[in-house]
Amino acid sequence: MTPVIIAIIVVAVLVIAVIVMYNALVRTKIRVEEAWSDITVQLKRRYDLIPNLVNAVKGYAKHESDVFQKVTEARANALNAQSKGVKETAAAENQFEAALKSLFAVAESYPQLRASENFQQLQAELTDTEDKIMASRRFYNGSARDLNIKIDTFPSNMIAKMFGFKKREFFEVEDVASVEKPVNVSF
Repeated sequence: MTPVIIAIIVVAVLVIAVIVMYNALVRTKIRVEEAWSDITVQLKRRYDLIPNLVNAVKGYAKHESDVFQKVTEARANALNAQSKGVKETAAAENQFEAALKSLFAVAESYPQLRASENFQQLQAELTDTEDKIMASRRFYNGSARDLNIKIDTFPSNMIAKMFGFKKREFFEVEDVASVEKPVNVSF
């Protein structure tokens, strides 16, 4: 073989390798975007359920207006945070989950409310949505992990840098202690 043919083969192999790595990065980036979209869809569903749940509880617990106010504010903050990024959304979600705990603690104090078919249905839908949100978070974090690994490992890191691929933040609970802390409601 002549040196020209060898050089052409080497260049062709390098071009193919760049194309393969670039396409893998694009596929992984799209998976991350899809996963984030799944999270926002489930969060929207949750935000739509909350006003109905609050109204169901309000009829039984009129004197618990501060709990309803906190849930409403946390819902609004969480909705606004979605356009700000993963970190801001995660922080707002942590606040929202704490407010929901308070709402359910109030509901636990009213046996008639817990027996209400409407409340049970709303609670079941919310539980289902929470499960879907957890699954969506796991999918997003797995996709973000895969993209971040490709961006950091050789030789795809050179292609990622060349084409401006950016690492993604994980969607995680920032203060585990506050989420696991039981809610106290006293009358």
